[in-house]
Amino acid sequence: MNHMTDTIGLDRGLAQLSDLAPKGYALGLHVRFASAHLLIQTYDPRWTEMYSERGYMLADPTVFWGFGNDGAIRWSEIDLPDPHDILGKARSFGMAYGLAVALGPTASRTIGGFARDDREFDDDEISRIQEIVGELHEASTPPEQLTPAQRMALRLIAQGNRHAEAAAFLGISESALKARLRSARERLFVRTTAEAIQRAQEYKLL
Repeated sequence: MNHMTDTIGLDRGLAQLSDLAPKGYALGLHVRFASAHLLIQTYDPRWTEMYSERGYMLADPTVFWGFGNDGAIRWSEIDLPDPHDILGKARSFGMAYGLAVALGPTASRTIGGFARDDREFDDDEISRIQEIVGELHEASTPPEQLTPAQRMALRLIAQGNRHAEAAAFLGISESALKARLRSARERLFVRTTAEAIQRAQEYKLL
C-alpha cells in the first residue's frame, strides 16, 4: 500500500498509529507557514490544552528536531535544550517514552510525536511508524489544482449563493452541484464545504 489516496486510507493509517502509540500522538501533515494542512492529535486532551495555552510548540525540542532533521529519533536521544521542561511535563501525563518523526521538503514538512508509558519504542515499531507517516504524507499532499467544475462550484458558494442558486447559474441539478462540492472536499481532505473554501483560498486554488 504505497498510496493511500482516499480518506478511508488515511483513517486506516491513523488507526494503526493509535495502536502503535498507546499514549497518543500528534501529527502535523504538510506544515507550511507554521500551520499544518492536517493536524491530528490523540494525546490526553488536558496535555493538548496545556501545550497550546502555554505556546509550547515554539519551544518544544521534538518540534525543533523535526524542522531540522529527517527520519526518526527517540525523545530520550534528542540533545536539544528544553528550557520549559516540556518532555518532563509530558511524563506526568503518562507520556514517558516517545518518538519524533519528520520528513518532507522545508516548505511542506510533516512532523509527528508518538508516546507510550511503558517502554521505549523498539526498532521494528519505529520503522513501521515511519512507513505509515510516509504514506500519510503522500496521501495528504495538498492538491496543486482543482478541476474547473470543482473550482466554480466552490467559488459560487464562497460568494454567498445558496445551492439552488449556484446550480441554476451553472445550469446543472442541485444534486450535481452537491457532487462537485463533495469531490472538492475529498480532494482537499476536509469534512465541510466551508473548510474546503478556506483551504482552497489558502492554497490559492480559487
